[in-house]
Amino acid sequence: MDDRAEVAESLARLGLIGAGERPPMTPLAGGVSSDIYRVDLASGPVCVKRALGRLRVAADWTAPRERADYEVAWLRIAGAVEGVQAPAVLAHDLGAKLFVMPYLDPERHPVWKGELAAGRIDPAFAARVGRAVGRVHAATAGRPEVRRQFETADLFDALRIEPYLRAAAQAHPPLSDRLRALAARTLAARIALVHGDISPKNILVGPAGPVLLDAECAWYGDPAFDLAFVATHLLLKTLWRPMHAPAYLQALDALAEAYFVEADWEPRAALEARVAELTPALLLARVDGKSPVEYLTEASGRDVVRRIAGPLIATPAPTLRAVADRWARGLEDG
Repeated sequence: MDDRAEVAESLARLGLIGAGERPPMTPLAGGVSSDIYRVDLASGPVCVKRALGRLRVAADWTAPRERADYEVAWLRIAGAVEGVQAPAVLAHDLGAKLFVMPYLDPERHPVWKGELAAGRIDPAFAARVGRAVGRVHAATAGRPEVRRQFETADLFDALRIEPYLRAAAQAHPPLSDRLRALAARTLAARIALVHGDISPKNILVGPAGPVLLDAECAWYGDPAFDLAFVATHLLLKTLWRPMHAPAYLQALDALAEAYFVEADWEPRAALEARVAELTPALLLARVDGKSPVEYLTEASGRDVVRRIAGPLIATPAPTLRAVADRWARGLEDG
């Protein structure tokens, strides 16, 4: 049975279409880990997402399809937090690892990555992203019932720790001990509900602010990971679109400061120190891990990442701003 027929069978089980009905389905761009379709039902378009067992990357990378169930749970929890927007879950097929969301028109909900690439860089919007992520962390920190719901360390290991941090450690033997220790420490943390993929490609610029998508990596762990992950993407954008580098760095600063306003579960210095350690490690992982960032096509750009990130891994900076400053100086040094 082909993929679309399986999706149609699932929609029939969910009562959204009749048995044997085949509504129009349009594949949507959705990264490497899922099939995503716009499905035109009689009642209007919806978005259907189904987790894949083998991710669409060059490396051999598999992950449990149960992550779809945890994504649904994250969307429901985050969507109930004041000031946070996440798509509503309209239906969920546990057996098929598939769920249905509203279809958000891209003309009214452009992807933040596209806006950043085009030079439409709004620090106020970036601050709203930081605030939303911080509010999810603050609302779930120290909550044992949420921790029990997201005992997903094995999943997070398969999706983030092994393909990013341990893969980078294997590629860089002199940094291996540091990276492996950072991986172990991160994986052992149990502090708050983590999204795991806070990236501009997973954030929509909605009429009422950012809409957070794609929580497949959801895990009750170290919230420092989410801030480090999005910081990594904003820093890498300076190599992709160097003419906008100052604006990307300004957006990162606005995002981080708004985030830390919400981070009331532990002292800022302790949290930010972990962010500052994770960020260069993730930078290195995005050129030498299993999921290299697709837009750094020139070897020179990847070499810049290695040149700046390596010393920051060996001797961590104390703050995210110090990491960003070191990154900016590294860009100027060529």
